[in-house]
Amino acid sequence: MDGARLANAAASLGVPVRDFTSDAGIDILSFGGTKNGMLFGECVVALDPEAAQGLTYLRKMDMQLASKMRFVSAQFLALLEDGLWLRSAAHANAMAARLRAAVEGLDGVELTQATESNGVFAILPEGVADRLRERFRFYDWDAARREVRWMCSFDTTEEDVDRFAEALREELAR
Repeated sequence: MDGARLANAAASLGVPVRDFTSDAGIDILSFGGTKNGMLFGECVVALDPEAAQGLTYLRKMDMQLASKMRFVSAQFLALLEDGLWLRSAAHANAMAARLRAAVEGLDGVELTQATESNGVFAILPEGVADRLRERFRFYDWDAARREVRWMCSFDTTEEDVDRFAEALREELAR
């Protein structure tokens, strides 16, 4: 399972991670640190001891045995201690909900997906995304449809969201 946004899913669903991983038949998953505030680092979590056989060998052969692995591990310890990983993800999700509420109903903005975690997906009028990108960084989700993806993270502030929403309103009015 690709768990890059595992924390965001856990914060959104409000259920134990086990419910949508090992109890759902997942044997190995990645746990994303980078998208949850770490400088770098992802980890592989083997939930089934049988599936874990050979992982240590593969880690070394695939050049994933860094000589300074303790620096990655220290970040995970800090992230996992006292629920920081879940609080950070819940904050990112809340900022996405705030963004959605700020842009929902604006003429020219078509929200295309439910905002269930830390992303908002929208189709914008021609040229609006390009003008917004002069001030903000975000990606096209489906360029053929002019659909964009706006992501919020552990360090997105209410002011960031409000500033972006105001810029969007300005660009739509042009």
